[in-house]
Amino acid sequence: MRRPIFISLCMTGAIALAGCGESKDADVDRAFQSVNVVDESNLNDVMLNVADANEAVSYFQRATGEKPDRIDLRRGLAKSLVRAKRSTEAVSAWKSVVAHEDVTNEDRVEYADALIRNNEWKRADEVLDSIPPTHETFKRYRLEAMIADSNQDWKKADSFYETAVGLTTRPAGVMNNWGYSKLTRGDYSGAERLFSDAIRQDNALFTAKNNLVLARGAQKKYVLPVIPTSQEERAQLMYTLGLSAIKQGDTEIGKGLLRDAIETHPQHFEAAARSLNALEGNVSN
Repeated sequence: MRRPIFISLCMTGAIALAGCGESKDADVDRAFQSVNVVDESNLNDVMLNVADANEAVSYFQRATGEKPDRIDLRRGLAKSLVRAKRSTEAVSAWKSVVAHEDVTNEDRVEYADALIRNNEWKRADEVLDSIPPTHETFKRYRLEAMIADSNQDWKKADSFYETAVGLTTRPAGVMNNWGYSKLTRGDYSGAERLFSDAIRQDNALFTAKNNLVLARGAQKKYVLPVIPTSQEERAQLMYTLGLSAIKQGDTEIGKGLLRDAIETHPQHFEAAARSLNALEGNVSN
């Protein structure tokens, strides 16, 4: 009587142990899957933010080929194509993202950005119009301002730029864009103020420094503003201001600024020297 009971107990124990083994194996598999997901997520971030843009494109092309339904991989491909300045492909990639069932309003904003980079302003405007007005982000308003600029709707552009500035802690770039908008419509004093504001926010933004000099030159202010510059930047700004003076008909002032630029530059300033030689050659002729 005892032997069958013993055998039965052994069998029960063996089954229980087998069950424990299977349970542990399943737990291990799940743990490895979790690690793989974390590793993949980290790798995706590395490819988006650190890797060479074209390498990132290749990586996400392979990944989306293997898992075409993953919207995060589609986003990664689209962002990488934008980084690589492959605008036409980026538009197609973002179109694929916005066709996904899990698309977000931010995806649509990025799609509009890609369209603008590809010079498709009308389509970009239509995409932004499809986004609810409750989706208020810095990038959305910056793009809205750029489109308003392209349509020469200055009132709308100013309103969108002002809103965008209030939605970021780093407004230098959008202030520079807003200033350039003012510059193109002939509001030189307004442009000068905005470029100065941009430089105060980011004194390494050379584009704003150069634009500031253009705005001042258009007002016949031929003295460099007091802003932080390296020696090479100062020479470049003198060159810009000199060309602006010449364009305004103040040739002698322009020539003087070109000479100052050549003397200030730490190396040979070929462009300034060539412009000065051309001017002096015309005068002698």
